[in-house]
Formats: sequence, C-alpha cells, structure tokens
Amino acid sequence: MEQKSARNKVVAHFVDGRLLKGYTHDFTPARDMFHLTSQLEEDFGTTYDVNISDLKAVFFVKTLKGNLGYKEKKRYEDVDAARLRGMRIRVEFNDGEIIRGISLGYSKTKKGFFVVPVDPQSNNDRIYVIAAAVRDVKIAAAASL
Repeated sequence: MEQKSARNKVVAHFVDGRLLKGYTHDFTPARDMFHLTSQLEEDFGTTYDVNISDLKAVFFVKTLKGNLGYKEKKRYEDVDAARLRGMRIRVEFNDGEIIRGISLGYSKTKKGFFVVPVDPQSNNDRIYVIAAAVRDVKIAAAASL
C-alpha cells in the first residue's frame, strides 16, 4: 500500500512583503528549498520552488482563509500560561513585526526555529522563523516585555 505524504497548509511570508498561500508536502528545516502549491485565486494549482533565503517565516495554519473576526491574544498574561510547555520567546523581525510564543528548539546558531503561538485559538499552529529575517530575540522572562 502506497504511503501518501502529508500536506501542510502554509502561508509563506517573504522578506519583500509578498505572501504565498497553499500546501507543501516537503518542507523541512534541513533543506534550503521546498515546494508550495498555491491556493490563491490568481495562480491556483501552480507549484513554486520556495527558497528559504527569500523568506521571513513559514506559518503553518489551520485554515488558509484565517479568521478575520478573531482578535488573537499576543501576550502570555492573556492566556492560561499553565498549558504552555517550552521556552518563552519573543521574536522581532527586521520589518518590526513581533511574535510571542513557545520554542523547543531555539538556538542562536541555527538558521531557523519553530515557535508555537501564545494563543491556542490562533490560526497559526506553528511558525518556522528564518533567523536571517530576525532583528532581536528575547527568551524566558524577557520575552514577556
């Protein structure tokens, strides 16, 4: 019986501000490139080679449409912190965007790392942050500031 690889719903955020929404079946932090099949109306079904070096982050999402009516909680004190497992982290991207969450694999020496958002109701399940697109990282107590 043939094993079908899992498809992940992702939103690729490029450093130049572009977004690409769709599915990938071959993303891995160990590689410098992955394929993304667009679900956007203007290029639906087109598969792109996405270079990690062109990205700010890869958002693994619950839905590609998001939930425009939901205001995501961005601070640790706004959620049940007892459920959070891992190192608290605050990431400031070069473009000024700030995300807070939990990371199990952050290291200054890696080219990227995963962050699980603070809010369990967020449309983002996890975010792969590209280290080259980051201005500053705060961990532990400093991440709450």
